[in-house]
Amino acid sequence: MEIIIITGMSGAGKTQASKCLEDIGYYCIDNMPPALIKNFVDINTNKDINKVAFVIDIRGGEFFDDLKESLSELNVRGFVYKILFLEAEDDTIISRFKETRRNHPLAKAGDMRAGIRQERKKLADIKKISDYIMDTSNLKIAKLDQELKKLILEDGSEKDYFNLTFKSFGYKQGVPRDTDIVFDVRFLPNPFYLVSMKKLTGNNKKVQDYVMRGEGCKEFVKRVHDLIEYLIPFYIKEGKSSLVISFGCTGGQHRSVTMANVFSKLFLDEGKRVITIHREL
Repeated sequence: MEIIIITGMSGAGKTQASKCLEDIGYYCIDNMPPALIKNFVDINTNKDINKVAFVIDIRGGEFFDDLKESLSELNVRGFVYKILFLEAEDDTIISRFKETRRNHPLAKAGDMRAGIRQERKKLADIKKISDYIMDTSNLKIAKLDQELKKLILEDGSEKDYFNLTFKSFGYKQGVPRDTDIVFDVRFLPNPFYLVSMKKLTGNNKKVQDYVMRGEGCKEFVKRVHDLIEYLIPFYIKEGKSSLVISFGCTGGQHRSVTMANVFSKLFLDEGKRVITIHREL
């Protein structure tokens, strides 16, 4: 039986993730008390359900504290499971709760930020052992579905499950919180100062060609590519299943977008799992 535990921050998209998995054949149970996982597994012994996803989060109150014990029991009984952890930036979570006119489950007296801080602290341990960690701050529903299907549908070894996210951003808006490695590409020529390319982005071939002709650019790409290839096995050895590599320029429109696209293509061509996010676009 394939088991996926969906958990993470309130407002990060767990319900949508559950719907996505349901669409691709998983039997999904929302707000599942962890202690009942073993009961479901026992009940399903003679059933034909071979793919199941449980949404487990802090809505369960004290029941959530049973999660570690329940996972340990699955390990003892030889069941393989994956943990999908969804998170988002504080402001994004607050905005989503306001849009739906709902209260954060840990917000007392309307203090949503305090509730979010408390939830992050409570989820810290489960996040550390998660197989997939996805920041949904800048993902629309369709993109979230697309990336989840990339993670879940492709078969492969442990190495095949390693996820590379290449993200572009502008320093004017700050460095993305979920970044593991940051490269500042403001040393490259800036198309912003050319009238013919000012309103274009790094998704445009004309901009890409201009940036790639910059002094040292091709050598930079080669060395960073080699560095990432070198580091991946060590991250896998340490139990990580994903790596977020961000490229920053001034506005996040030209140079950083070009680099995120270049590296995405390089690693896609090598058969790696790749997600590309252009935050400022």
